[in-house]
Amino acid sequence: MNAAEKWTPDMLQSPMNRALHLEQRRAQLLPIVDDLRRLAREMDAEVREYGAIEGDLPGQARLRARHVTKPLFKAADDVEKTISDLIAFNARFQRSYEELPQKREKKREQKAIAKGRAPQAIESPSTGADPEPTEKPHFGDVFDDLRRGA
Repeated sequence: MNAAEKWTPDMLQSPMNRALHLEQRRAQLLPIVDDLRRLAREMDAEVREYGAIEGDLPGQARLRARHVTKPLFKAADDVEKTISDLIAFNARFQRSYEELPQKREKKREQKAIAKGRAPQAIESPSTGADPEPTEKPHFGDVFDDLRRGA
């Protein structure tokens, strides 16, 4: 994929493409994080060197310096958090759309084996028709006129 091409949701369907996307974004964002942290540290050191302004209380100059540079440190943290959010997206997509169907199929097979039936594809009943019971209920005609949900 060249630099002019943009990522689309269709491209993120495969695990290989998601890993490639994550590595590309990590390569883009980590230098930004490093630059923001460097800039924040330098700015913090610079404003700490400023003396107290007339009328300041003791320690107020340090608090002002922290107050001024805090958004720079937060910006670096937020960009770094973006990388962890992308990792979380990849993990959730894999669990929800790749592993879940396999897990459910395995569960169906185990349930079928536990019930004593051979594993087979589950077929949906035909629409409009209730499945016929294979054996006669032991209760006689007491429950004949009752229907589920009626």
